Amino acid sequence: MTTTRSGIAWVVCGLLVAGLVTNKFSEREVGKADEKTAPKIVLREDVVYGRVHGAGLLADIAFPESKEPLPAIISVHGGRWVGGHKKDTSTIKVEQWAGFGYFAMSIDYRLKNSTPAPACYQDFQCAIRYVHAHAKEFNLDTQRIFLIGQSAGGHMVSLAATLGDGTYPRTGGWEKESNDFRAAISVAAAYDLVALDWGNLWTPPGVDPTEARAYASPTKHVTKTSKPLLILHSDNDRSVPFANALTMVEVLKKADARHKLHHYPDLGHMQITDEVIARSREFIKENSAKPSDGK
Repeated sequence: MTTTRSGIAWVVCGLLVAGLVTNKFSEREVGKADEKTAPKIVLREDVVYGRVHGAGLLADIAFPESKEPLPAIISVHGGRWVGGHKKDTSTIKVEQWAGFGYFAMSIDYRLKNSTPAPACYQDFQCAIRYVHAHAKEFNLDTQRIFLIGQSAGGHMVSLAATLGDGTYPRTGGWEKESNDFRAAISVAAAYDLVALDWGNLWTPPGVDPTEARAYASPTKHVTKTSKPLLILHSDNDRSVPFANALTMVEVLKKADARHKLHHYPDLGHMQITDEVIARSREFIKENSAKPSDGK
């Protein structure tokens, strides 16, 4: 993807200055629990997980001290690729998930008014590779990496589950690392960008916008081998109509792809609530068995 000088300037302005000049982060113990009942939780904020044009891509991570390899979960915020951040209500609380026994990561990514799509998705893919690249450092089980995203973030985890890299070049770093993961959790997400009113915010430069939105729609890439996908959606979602999710479900069914739908009548544009957390943990448990040899 071609980037102009002005585009680069927006990238730099759109990211935190801390990522430009240093790879340092704040680290602290969270909630010193009784050592006999709970491990120490380590929280690191504003970790640089990648760099684009010299600007840092930032994440918050938390994990328990453990001798056993940890599963990982990567959270991607919503905001129509235009707003949102790694600590809002569309994301997991990394300290909470560390308490559940996970290496938990919540990321920021380049927003549309900084750098147009597919920059946000490329950053997210970089975050998955970061986890693989640091598996030994954090003692991670790379066969148990899970993704969770809400709204625009749900769109991106669903695209990862169906498309992977696609034709989008790898950027940000760790280009030779794997971007594999076990399963994805998609909350109040967009699946067919062409049919969605705010799908027109996905505007890659230099390409036909309708074709670009079709290519970025998870509905276009489902196969039987797509990653397992949990879909949570409400009837009265005014941001992403339930019909958009139903389109995805029908495509998944037709392809015999692994998926589960939790459908609610009146929860609106769902955030990462206790209900979402409970259903997500159930889904992760169902998809955490060791894969068969050769798969």
